[in-house]
Amino acid sequence: MSNQAPLAARVIPLRSAAARPEPARRAAAPPGPAPTVPAPSSAPVPREPLWRDLVGDVLRRERLAQERTLKDVADTARISMPYLSEVERGRKEASSEVLAAAAQALGLGLGDLLSRAQGELVRVTGLRAPAGRGANRSVPRASYDGLCLAA
Repeated sequence: MSNQAPLAARVIPLRSAAARPEPARRAAAPPGPAPTVPAPSSAPVPREPLWRDLVGDVLRRERLAQERTLKDVADTARISMPYLSEVERGRKEASSEVLAAAAQALGLGLGDLLSRAQGELVRVTGLRAPAGRGANRSVPRASYDGLCLAA
């Protein structure tokens, strides 16, 4: 008896058959009406932005508003320039210490940075918190009443 593996390997596709593109056909398609593709049942749900993207946008916007270079802010914050660049682009999830250092280098407190990021989240998602306790509850509102950050 041989211990060799069978010649046919088991292949597990990464995409479902419906998601895979159809291979190009060598023969001409038969005459007649083209097959119809069913329309999606509903519009795609918009994706919530990531916190790291929001914080990075705020850092970059503030740096550019101050007309400062990435190198200048990174040197002042004592973090590497490539890392600060990745934080600004939302590629890295920065620690609270790094965020505090970057904010301070820009003349902001950590609370200021996070408050601006929360404002950006509200702006991007289009959710508005009601003005007071007696506000109209039929208006869509955020599921939070303040800023919450868990690290």
